[in-house]
Amino acid sequence: MSCDDMRALVDAYVDGELDLVRSLDMEKHLENCSACARLVEDRQAIGAALRGGSLYYRMPRELKPRVDAALRRAARPSPPWQRMSWTMLAVAAAMLLAGVFFGRMLPNRTQPHDLVAQAVFDSHLRSLIPGHLADVQSSDRHTVKPWFNGKLDFSPTVNDLADRGFPLAGGRLDYLDNRPVAALVYQRRKHVINLFVWPAPHDPDSGVQASSQQGYNLLRWTKGNMAYWAVSDLNAGELESFAALVRGAP
Repeated sequence: MSCDDMRALVDAYVDGELDLVRSLDMEKHLENCSACARLVEDRQAIGAALRGGSLYYRMPRELKPRVDAALRRAARPSPPWQRMSWTMLAVAAAMLLAGVFFGRMLPNRTQPHDLVAQAVFDSHLRSLIPGHLADVQSSDRHTVKPWFNGKLDFSPTVNDLADRGFPLAGGRLDYLDNRPVAALVYQRRKHVINLFVWPAPHDPDSGVQASSQQGYNLLRWTKGNMAYWAVSDLNAGELESFAALVRGAP
């Protein structure tokens, strides 16, 4: 089974809809492909989030008696002009509820960078699990860079920043923005920095844009038709210094 075949079946696999033969083929492929395995983990994490309580709106306790009172008033006979008012009120209420629902469910569709930021953050947290940080562990860029050959459709630039206080620790394959990407691992004292890199041929060069999640700092920028995301629990100033070094490297 190829990676393309796997991605076409990943949702059915996660939902348990595949037959036994295809499920076994998927599991065999996942044992040997870390990028596809992370894609499955992402799908499972999304499913768990959708089943969680954070997407549900719980009715305030004081709303029920107000609704009951409104229904009792609505049941009383009323003149035609009042019936028209109640109809208009019901339509307005339905439109308001629809707006609230879609406002809660669809905000990320207009903010694609937020979706990528969440995926970058989740991938960084997964990498901190013992045994998940690097597929190739080395401080030598001449070892890390060739390791990606044949595994990606691009060749990531791997910088040696040890003399600037950010030694290279290794690299791994990851899956972000609907494609396999390179994850380069650097260190700053006891802090881990994940630098994600993938092609962005249609995006112009940009300055560094910062955000944060749960105490972790994230930086993103584009340069030379490549997208870069750096994430770490390192303080913002030092992470920005790291980004400046990567951006300034040839």
